[in-house]
Amino acid sequence: MKSPLLLAIEIPFIFGLVSFLLPTKSKRLPSFIALLISTLEFLLCLAVFRAKPISLNLFGENLFWVDNLSGFIILFIGLFSFLIILYSLKFINEHLNKYYAYILWTIAAAIGAVAADNLILLSAFWGMLGITLYLLIAMGGADAAGAAKKTFIIIGGSDAVLLLGIAILWSLRPVLLMSKINLTLNSGMEITAFICLALAAFAKAGAMPLHSWIPDSASFAPTTVMAFLPASLDKLLGIYLLARISLNIFTLQPNTAISLFLLIVGSVTILASVMMALVQHNFKKLLSYHAVSQVGYMILGIGTANPLGIAGGLFHMLNNAIYKSCLFLCGGNVEYRLHTDDLSKLGGLITAMPITFFSFLIASFSISGIPPFNGFVSKWLIYQGIIELGKNSSGVWIVWQTVAMFGSALTLASFMKLIHAIFLGQPAEERRQAVKEVSGIMLISPVILAIVCIVFGIFAVAIPLKLFIFPVINSSIDFIGIWNSTLATYLIVIGLIIGLGVFFLGNFKIREVRPFIGGETLSQFPQMRPSGVEFYNTVKDIRFLRFLYKKAEEKWFDIYEQGRNLTFIINSFFSYLHNGVLPSYCVWVLLGMIVLLAIFI
Repeated sequence: MKSPLLLAIEIPFIFGLVSFLLPTKSKRLPSFIALLISTLEFLLCLAVFRAKPISLNLFGENLFWVDNLSGFIILFIGLFSFLIILYSLKFINEHLNKYYAYILWTIAAAIGAVAADNLILLSAFWGMLGITLYLLIAMGGADAAGAAKKTFIIIGGSDAVLLLGIAILWSLRPVLLMSKINLTLNSGMEITAFICLALAAFAKAGAMPLHSWIPDSASFAPTTVMAFLPASLDKLLGIYLLARISLNIFTLQPNTAISLFLLIVGSVTILASVMMALVQHNFKKLLSYHAVSQVGYMILGIGTANPLGIAGGLFHMLNNAIYKSCLFLCGGNVEYRLHTDDLSKLGGLITAMPITFFSFLIASFSISGIPPFNGFVSKWLIYQGIIELGKNSSGVWIVWQTVAMFGSALTLASFMKLIHAIFLGQPAEERRQAVKEVSGIMLISPVILAIVCIVFGIFAVAIPLKLFIFPVINSSIDFIGIWNSTLATYLIVIGLIIGLGVFFLGNFKIREVRPFIGGETLSQFPQMRPSGVEFYNTVKDIRFLRFLYKKAEEKWFDIYEQGRNLTFIINSFFSYLHNGVLPSYCVWVLLGMIVLLAIFI
């Protein structure tokens, strides 16, 4: 009987090809194939997780290796694939054959990349993921072409750096199997190889400075693509690669140059991205900046190089995929009903879309690190990992801790803005039609993800940490301080019950009045409506931040734009030299001969 791992790679690839070859006018058949294959794929991924460790020898080479790290990631690739395809049945209405083909190929390549033990095979699957990512983003229409090209160049460039890192590894130790490589990061070549592989991981996960493709894609790509790739799958893949090179290919030690490198990248990613999220007026772009910001926590956790921090980073990788997918899908529900993602045109949807609201609220609490949800537990582990790092280092650990906690506070602030602007504020004047909740099939996926946020928070130690995270670090961990999530949940629930009892049993008089804003009524002056868009705009008035925001708008911190500008400058220089005048060419030939003579003499 063929291995479930090979079936999990082959089946979506084959049926993706079948879907691609179906007539464009086919509507139901591509959807049916995708749902059937995603269901089977989840079952196969579950079988792979249960059967680990798996080592497959094909063509005389050990090509695939599934251990505790890759095993649980493959399981959640299967889960997210099923939930996104289930949601897409209603959300996606055009080019179904191509859309589902690209999704199925992405699933096959993702599982192949995570399961690959051979570095060349890893790079092949990794490159295929870049192609399918480009194709999926381009499905946003003609306006998405620029964002898709930008994504392809950034990801493709990082793939080239990945190959360079593999070549350096081969020169250091002529072995292509990751399970057989273990280097110490004591030489310059080893550090260079680590950085090359880490840059590929940063680009895939969306860490700074290789992040700019995610916000640009959010403006044009279908919401399901954002929920599937930048929100979940790419985070799992990018942080998987970073964890693999930090835990297996190299031996990462705390308080070293590489550890400091990861801590700096993580901290900058957290702070800079959350500051950009604060001032966004487009909710998909706001969510995309948070998708970048949360990567910083994962890198920060792994950068501590101790079991507490690594466990926190890996758990946060998983939690982020859960609540970020939920947030994008809830945003997709809003976009599906109102056909806009502009915060100024939303508001007052809590009564019209209550299930979407509560799913969004739970995911917002999770990403903001509010107990007892899952995001709190993983951030709490990262905080403890930083404290553990500080026991044997200088006081610089306080910087990492401050950035991490301040980033959580700003995350909560931006989601207060988002919830107010979409659900709690006054409806926009432009919205005249009645709005209702989306159909049940579009609610299943976000509701399941919201429930997982609760379960993975309350039963964090008993379920996700015990089953997925502790086996990766080969042990349980000793926590600093005391946190009993079950007891905390009981106390929170008791507090809510007491509060509700006081509210309903108390003799409170409720008075309803018309909104009064600056002396004008909203009916006469609709422009006075507090939409939530204005939240935190005053941070731009701070001189230093105003300067940074202005430079960010001018793309100063966008590595793609700066690289393009540099390319144009170099091209202009050579165009100037290539002027078609023969004496000029003779001069350059003469100068070249002089240089060659100087070198050889």
